[in-house]
Amino acid sequence: MDWLSYARPLLQGAQVTVELTLYSSILGALFAFAFGIGRLSPNLLWRTASITMIEIFRGTSLLVQLFWLFFALPIIGQQLGFDWRLHPVVAGTLALSLNIGAYGAEVVRGAIQAVPPAQYEAAKALDFTPRQTLWRIAIPQAIPEMMPTFGNLAIQNLKDTALVSLIGLSDLAFQAERIRNFTQDSVSIYTLLLLMYFGMALVLAAIMRLLERHVGRWRARGT
Repeated sequence: MDWLSYARPLLQGAQVTVELTLYSSILGALFAFAFGIGRLSPNLLWRTASITMIEIFRGTSLLVQLFWLFFALPIIGQQLGFDWRLHPVVAGTLALSLNIGAYGAEVVRGAIQAVPPAQYEAAKALDFTPRQTLWRIAIPQAIPEMMPTFGNLAIQNLKDTALVSLIGLSDLAFQAERIRNFTQDSVSIYTLLLLMYFGMALVLAAIMRLLERHVGRWRARGT
């Protein structure tokens, strides 16, 4: 079995990895904004819930979170009379997105707090409500500041997708390990695996840089 014969299953696994990265990054960004804004909210319930989620998912291992959602949650649901079994794609996406959302929440919070106080004073002078100030003043100015860190989180998320192979999802890492077990060709397989993850990370980094430039131009036009 040569390198070319490895290509088909590895490309199939790479497709799953790309899809999982896309889904979890988008959902993770939504969680990041929800938790980050919630942490700054005057609403005690929302603020407490946001802080709790951030601390739990930042303070525990992603692997443990993944196993808990896939193995432990269905058992809890069964004891309560519910069917809480998650498909591996759902469990993997949810674990990755909650993890990246918890780290991204601190980015969102810091960027919003970094908006100059004069901007808030101007919004108050214009009789903006707190919600209008947040969505029309703070967030549009904070988003460009978030982009570099969000790019790093997206790349980290891509690398973390390899963990979903442990719950039977046929991603790139799963396919590589399956081929290695069959052929015992560790050098070739792991070299290909390394190069494919590196290539996907380069592409993702380029996309995030383009998005960062687009957001920067949008901010400049808005200014």
